[in-house]
Amino acid sequence: MDSPTLGLFGGPEGPEGPPVCSGKGCRKPAEWVLVWNNPKLHTPDRRKTWLACEEHREHLSQFLGVRGFLKEVVAFADWQG
Repeated sequence: MDSPTLGLFGGPEGPEGPPVCSGKGCRKPAEWVLVWNNPKLHTPDRRKTWLACEEHREHLSQFLGVRGFLKEVVAFADWQG
């Protein structure tokens, strides 16, 4: 069976397989949803998401946070997106 096509930061594109962490090269199951918005590119109500495993949650949150993009972090099990 072929591996799913990887998008930006290693997240899967399309419906193949379970959701995985967006950390570069990571294939661990998603445990967190990082909700973000780039105000230079997106309208204020637009929300984008990255997925994170426990190991990459802090790193990805910091990456988005220092740029002022991070809006919230939600447990994957609780995500209503």
